[in-house]
Amino acid sequence: MPKTTYTTLISPEQLAALQASGQPHLVFDCSFDLGQPKLGRQQYEQAHIPGAVFADLDQDLSAKHGMPGSDGSVAVLQADQPASGGRHPLPSRERFSVWLSDIGFSNDMQAVVYDRNGANFCGRLWWMLKWAGHDAVAVLDGGLQAWQAAGQPVNQGAEPSHFQTSFALQPPLRRLVSADTVLSGLGSATQTLIDARAPARYRGEVEPLDPVAGHIPGALNRPFSENLGADGRFKPRELLRAEFEQLLGERAAASVVHQCGSGVSALPNLLAMEVAGLGESALFAGSWSEWCADATRPVARG
Repeated sequence: MPKTTYTTLISPEQLAALQASGQPHLVFDCSFDLGQPKLGRQQYEQAHIPGAVFADLDQDLSAKHGMPGSDGSVAVLQADQPASGGRHPLPSRERFSVWLSDIGFSNDMQAVVYDRNGANFCGRLWWMLKWAGHDAVAVLDGGLQAWQAAGQPVNQGAEPSHFQTSFALQPPLRRLVSADTVLSGLGSATQTLIDARAPARYRGEVEPLDPVAGHIPGALNRPFSENLGADGRFKPRELLRAEFEQLLGERAAASVVHQCGSGVSALPNLLAMEVAGLGESALFAGSWSEWCADATRPVARG
């Protein structure tokens, strides 16, 4: 039977067929709550797709912030140097590959990622696998809610462990940009920032998480939730394309760099542009939390 590869979205029906096909695959539950970091795992233990591995945003998909050194400073091994700044810094690609190997994910597998949060958190793992050079990864459209609404089964408690593998990194398939790159591109036609935060945060009217309110000068605003319809699934390709083209105006889709507060909720926008057929765009993973940590960087409000 020919191997089917999913690279953007996968429906509950397609996932059920994948599970029945015997094709190598692994499902990841990325449910999370920023206000209650332990809630995601608790929800996973109450109900998850059979065979799914839990991927914790803080513990698995973000870099450790360092360990206290003997002199009281922060000491981090070279392999643990984060790949970005911000509140949820990316781990190095090497550290990420170690985690993938530890949980039993291999290069020949189809990955399927989901959450209960409107693709807000599973988009992180989707992008990270692309960044690790693995193209066969898709977001379950509609998340766990759509899976259950389709009458598919769920499990409770822990799942059996997988044998350790040796996941081999490949050249990155998506582009990560730094704060310095964003700064140098301000005002340039070669860079278009899209900020995925809620409008009030973007305008600087409220800031519940970071020390400074506002946005990066020139950034456009598209809250990540605008990619979903009332049923919790991504809007149709044609509608997404029309909305992004209206937002961008004369700006080229290839110039887009996505950001949010800490590089997580920016990813539904990035995925939606690909679903819309607008091609691949870049991610500023440090996002606003890294940007505003340096008082010399410009800030806009309104």
